[in-house]
Amino acid sequence: MKSIVIHAAKDLRIEDRPVEEPGPGQVLLRLAAGGICGSDLHYYNHGGFGTVRLKEPMILGHEVSGVIEKLGSGISGLKPGQLVAVSPSRPCYSCRYCREGMHNQCLNMRFYGSAMPFPHIQGAFREMLVADALQCVPADGLSAGEAAMAEPLAVCLHATRRAGEILGKRVLVTGCGPIGLLSILSARRAGAAEIVAVDITDFTLAMAMRAGADKTINTKTDPEGLAPYLADKGTFDILYECSGAAAALAQGIAALRPRGTIVQLGLGGAEMALPMSAVTAKELTINGSFRFHPEFAVGVELMRKGLIDVKPLITHTVACDEALSGFELANDRSRAMKVQIAFA
Repeated sequence: MKSIVIHAAKDLRIEDRPVEEPGPGQVLLRLAAGGICGSDLHYYNHGGFGTVRLKEPMILGHEVSGVIEKLGSGISGLKPGQLVAVSPSRPCYSCRYCREGMHNQCLNMRFYGSAMPFPHIQGAFREMLVADALQCVPADGLSAGEAAMAEPLAVCLHATRRAGEILGKRVLVTGCGPIGLLSILSARRAGAAEIVAVDITDFTLAMAMRAGADKTINTKTDPEGLAPYLADKGTFDILYECSGAAAALAQGIAALRPRGTIVQLGLGGAEMALPMSAVTAKELTINGSFRFHPEFAVGVELMRKGLIDVKPLITHTVACDEALSGFELANDRSRAMKVQIAFA
């Protein structure tokens, strides 16, 4: 089967790998669609992120959907021919954090396409994938591309949960890539009264308006665009920081009102300086947000019910054989939002 394998920065190859057989409680999937994520781009562009570096070839990919080809023993609720969204999150369910219900903090997590442990956790960009039945959420009524958006949507639903009460609140989103746009959709679904989105490219900001932002600000062409929101110690109740850029975080903190909440999603690959004096004086709350777990199935259900529409975010789809051009396209935030690979 064809697999998309990263060997080093800018060394992406399509290789032939053996097809595995499903064991008890597992399913064999024919992959349908896979989305190129920011972390995939970090491996492609830099060979890793932060202190994490590739030490061996690794199959990329964790935003995927597939059609069930074969069921292992002991499975109910799934059937051959069914489209499913596949959660890349595979916690152990037995460590101290799993037992406390914090599965996203699992000490033995096996998350698709991660070079954090060694040997690396191989990813899901392959024509045939064996997955645990627990990872598979029926996606009847969705397209393969929509089902593959369940993973980034789950990230943002988890962040929205970390933000606390949103009903009637004013929200600022910094960074309008796929996570920023899905945060806008999630915050709106949670009842945000006003959403302002900030970025440095007109294309991403136009996409933010399509996703439901009330106003957008290009801080590259309008460096003082947030100035009206700084009066009287700030305006916004909640900041979704999705860029991983220190400058965006500082601007967001300046625009937050006292006792506002920061939800940090962006991981820029380097540590960010924090204006702690402002955090202290305004009594701000800082909430990190990392991955997800129960939110994955919730996201699939919201899409199936038509309550969240991710289709406009999927700007490009390329064939598996064109994966390299797909990664280059995904690097270009002036014209691409979510680039997906079609495996079937």
